[in-house]
Amino acid sequence: MRYEVDFLVVGSGIAGLSFALKVAEHGRVCVLTKGDAQEGSTRYAQGGIAAVMYDSDSFDKHIHDTLVAGDGICDRQVVEMTIRQAPDRIRELVQYGVGFDRDLQGDRFDLHREGGHSEFRILHHKDNTGEEIERGLLEAARQHPNIEIKERQFAIDIITQHHLGQRVTKHTPGIECYGVYALDCDTNRIDTYLSKVTLLATGGMGNVYSTTTTPVISTGDGVAMVHRARGVLSDLEFMQFHPTSLYNPAEKPAFLITEAMRGAGAILKDRDGKEFMQKYDSRLSLAPRDIVARAIDNEMKISGKDYLYLDARHIGKQHLIEGFPTIYAKCLSIGIDITRDMIPVRPAAHYQCGGIKVDLNGESSIRHLYAAGECSCTGLHGGNRLASNSLLEAVVYAHNAAMAAIEEVRHLGYNAAVPDWNAEGMVLNEEMVLITQTKRELQEIMSNYVGIVRSDLRLQRAFDRLNLIFRETEDLYNRSVLTEPLSELRNLIACAYLIIKMARARRENVGLHYSLDLLQH
Repeated sequence: MRYEVDFLVVGSGIAGLSFALKVAEHGRVCVLTKGDAQEGSTRYAQGGIAAVMYDSDSFDKHIHDTLVAGDGICDRQVVEMTIRQAPDRIRELVQYGVGFDRDLQGDRFDLHREGGHSEFRILHHKDNTGEEIERGLLEAARQHPNIEIKERQFAIDIITQHHLGQRVTKHTPGIECYGVYALDCDTNRIDTYLSKVTLLATGGMGNVYSTTTTPVISTGDGVAMVHRARGVLSDLEFMQFHPTSLYNPAEKPAFLITEAMRGAGAILKDRDGKEFMQKYDSRLSLAPRDIVARAIDNEMKISGKDYLYLDARHIGKQHLIEGFPTIYAKCLSIGIDITRDMIPVRPAAHYQCGGIKVDLNGESSIRHLYAAGECSCTGLHGGNRLASNSLLEAVVYAHNAAMAAIEEVRHLGYNAAVPDWNAEGMVLNEEMVLITQTKRELQEIMSNYVGIVRSDLRLQRAFDRLNLIFRETEDLYNRSVLTEPLSELRNLIACAYLIIKMARARRENVGLHYSLDLLQH
């Protein structure tokens, strides 16, 4: 099947839906999402969205906190632009129906504080903020007559001049995006979607690691597609590990214990119930995530244990149950009463700070292709994302991309010369075990050698092991009918390769990249 739309959006989280709602007055919008529409990283965000809303805070303070957390390598122009836009973008979310918690009088937003923030500035909805944002935006998008949301449609590749028979390399000037090929997961048919403008809002790549807080669909699809299309990518060595995921090994994804709980006073403790963060940073349990994650990783290595504790017992039963109902209920379901028991926690892969390199308007190096949200690299996060800046970045860049795309789409048409996907001669691979086992191998390699602490030897070993997996998988791909698991595996391998390549090129310890063989930034 062939489809033609003005605006094609790949991904249905906060970035994709915000963009879709803004461009929908100017043309037909199609949103492709590989799972159910609400099933993405946005839904799993607990803490909230950072913004300066009142005079007790200031843009300068938020800018300073972001630059400090980013370890000095953020793009200052991007930081200032994003943070100064924040109040307007928050007001738009409220207009779309998102309900942030307010104080007892209902006049002001109830604000949390999280690690790395000097003020209380985190807007939230209890401890399931992302779910509330997703609900509000999805309802608004479904009601708009110009927006079509197509579920279980897995974008396989960006269509460029390569598909017209032209040789395209990373040095080719003027690479253009004409749309995407997408796999219909219900029929296994690969359809052609031609578009004037395309936005990638495909989320992260947390599943390159064994333990991650990201949903199972976070397989780096957007980054891998741009890599294959020879677009520019940046900063993928900076993978953020959230310091506190719930230790429950049988569960995937790992359940997140929001940083807001430490903001409310919860304290990290070792297996003997003793505080330890004073050994690592004066900000204690509220130090930036890279510092806290490395501290926990080191304490776990010293003790030889698989987890440490987060102690919230002193916060008070009513505050815990009312302020963190999702966490309270989750822990209770596995026999932990957080009002009486300490919470077993360990770091888990959580957020990619790098991705598809974009300009201030969210446009990539490939013409007519935009990216927003976790799959993009804007320069906001530098070496380490400040807590609750991710949802903010997504909504700001969705806005900027929408404004630019509305202007651009007036002058564009469709490329009718694009051929349909050719699967001639391919056979259906029935050995699913090859894919599942290779994926498990990949995740173990990345977790063991390319995790919170790295070294030249570990990175070399990971690269060598990955090279073998890559060759085996490409051989399978070149003779198999394309399926979702096979395509996801190829994407994960591409992302792992990029993380390792960029980690080896980064010759200083900065932010989330920490090697035993390098000096501190």
